[in-house]
Amino acid sequence: MTRPDPAFWSGKRVLLTGHTGFKGSWAAIWLSRLGARVTGLALAPDQTPALHDLARVTSLAEPLIVDLRDQAALDAALAGRDFDLVLHMAAQPIVRTSIEDPVGTFAANIMGTAHLLQALRGQAALQACLVITSDKVYANAETGRAFTEADALGGKDPYSASKAAAEIVTQSFARSYFDRAGVPVATARGGNVIGGGDFSRDRLVADIVRAAQAQGVTVLRHPESTRPWQHVLDCVAGYLTDLQRLATDPATPRAMNFGPRPGGPEVTVGDLATQAVAALGARPWRHEPDPNSLEARTLGIDASQARTLLGFESRLDAPEAVAWTMDWYRRQGEGEDALTLCRAQLARYESL
Repeated sequence: MTRPDPAFWSGKRVLLTGHTGFKGSWAAIWLSRLGARVTGLALAPDQTPALHDLARVTSLAEPLIVDLRDQAALDAALAGRDFDLVLHMAAQPIVRTSIEDPVGTFAANIMGTAHLLQALRGQAALQACLVITSDKVYANAETGRAFTEADALGGKDPYSASKAAAEIVTQSFARSYFDRAGVPVATARGGNVIGGGDFSRDRLVADIVRAAQAQGVTVLRHPESTRPWQHVLDCVAGYLTDLQRLATDPATPRAMNFGPRPGGPEVTVGDLATQAVAALGARPWRHEPDPNSLEARTLGIDASQARTLLGFESRLDAPEAVAWTMDWYRRQGEGEDALTLCRAQLARYESL
C-alpha cells in the first residue's frame, strides 16, 4: 500500500494551514517526522486544552498566526516566502457552530479558501496544493448509498454548504489560473475523523472524554446515525499520499475521497459511544433527541478511487480506530506526554 514517502517529503517547504487544529496538529507532527520544513498558518487555538499546545507544535512548524479572512494580512504574512507544497486544512469545522454563525462559517470556509488561492498565485516554486473539504459536501438524499467523487455537491446546513462551495471555488481557481501554470490544485474529502487530542466542542469523542473526566453522562442526539468513521492517521496519511502524487503525476484526479475500507463493520454513533465509554470506564450515554437537527442520519463515502489510483486505503477499521483513540486519551490523562504519544502511534501506524 502506498504511504507518505520520507524521500519525497524530506526538505520540502510545506505551507500547512490550520496547524493549530486537531487534524492540523497531527499533520504537522507527521510532516516534521518526514523531514519537511513546515510553516503553519492559522488562528491561535480557540480552546483549552488544545493538541497544538500539548504536543508543542510550535517547535515543529514555524507559526504564522493569520486570519485567512483578511487578504491583506495573508499577503503580508506570505510575502518573501516560497513553498513547494500547500496543504489547506484551516476551517470552521463544527456543524452546530455553523448553525449558530452561518456568515462566519461562510467567511472562513469559502472566502478563506479563495483568499489563500489568490495569495498562492504568486508562488513561483509551487508544485501542488491540496484543499481539504469534507465528506459532507455531497447532496445527501439519505439513501444510504456511499458517495463517489462524481456525485453532485450540496449541503443543507451551513457547514456542509460552505465546504461544497469551497470545492467550487477551488475548481474555478484551478481552471482559471493554476492549470495554466502547470500546478495541480485539488480537493480531498475525508470521513468523520476521530483520534487522540481532539478537544473540540460538539465532537463525539471529545464530548465523551469530557463527560468521563467530569463523571458525567454523554448525551447523544442521534445514536442511530451512521458515519464513515476514520482514525486521524488514516485520514492524514491519505491527504499526504494524495498531495505527494499530485506533485509527481499531474494526471492525478482533482477530487479524492478518503474513508473506511469497503466491507468494514457499519458503526452507528451509539455503537462508537458504547465502545468509547467502556474503554474509559465512564457512565453509559443517554439519548436526548434533537428534532430541529439538520444533520444527516446516514452518510457514507466510497474511497475506491484512492485505492485504485493511489494504491491507498485506510488501515484501521472503526473499532480499531476507537481503541487507538481511547488509549491515547487514557494515557494522556494519566500524565503521559502528548507529543510522545502521537509519535508512538505514528510509529505503530507506519509499521502496520
